[in-house]
Amino acid sequence: MRRFPREFSEMLTPSGMNILACETKDCRALFAGSRKYFVVLDGVVDTEMAENSVRLLDTHLYPLLSVEQRRIAPDSISRMKENYQEELNKTMHIKTAFFRRRDARAYRAAERIGLLSMLYSDTFISFAEAVTGLKLDRNLSVQVSCYEHGDYVGPHNDHHPEEPDFKSGYLDFHVMFTNNAVAHQFLVYEERGHFSRIVDLNIQGGVSIYKLPFWHFTTPLTGKTNQEADARRWLLLGSFRILTH
Repeated sequence: MRRFPREFSEMLTPSGMNILACETKDCRALFAGSRKYFVVLDGVVDTEMAENSVRLLDTHLYPLLSVEQRRIAPDSISRMKENYQEELNKTMHIKTAFFRRRDARAYRAAERIGLLSMLYSDTFISFAEAVTGLKLDRNLSVQVSCYEHGDYVGPHNDHHPEEPDFKSGYLDFHVMFTNNAVAHQFLVYEERGHFSRIVDLNIQGGVSIYKLPFWHFTTPLTGKTNQEADARRWLLLGSFRILTH
């Protein structure tokens, strides 16, 4: 595999194709007319395709990623004047590419290996619509991220009240690839006012779909003993404006 396929459907397992064709219980309009806002689907992308995708991303895109990080403010404790009044902005450490500029090296590399064509393909969008039951704007934004040992994203809610297209909610669609050096990484999210839900994200060829905003965080990726330097989890991300709820 030298390039990503033109259509996302070409990467899917038979189970994934059944979801796309709305012939399985996972195609139940999960988010339409309900309070459901998060789902993880395993066994969606063919394992061999997922492993080939990791090799493509490692070879062509990894050297061109930028580190995105936000640290805990050094005075976040010392500036407190009252008990139990802590506040923590979104913190993170992760490598990523946003593909905002056509002349950027990461954009050209992603275009060269067919990644952007696949992320903008009809079946990439249709898969998200089939699972959620939501009508999505096909003018999506895309991003690729790579978590390594110790990389994380702290508690945040992904609410964007200043952006007209997203202030009423939007959809994030993640395709997840991992390698054998990863021991674990989890998503913890809010339910009924508490961080009481946790789900494994160390899935080869899985899909996760978020109806945002809601509170959540991604735990630091942990590599297997003596393999920490090799551990990587890749994330292909599409963000959609929701046309109909």
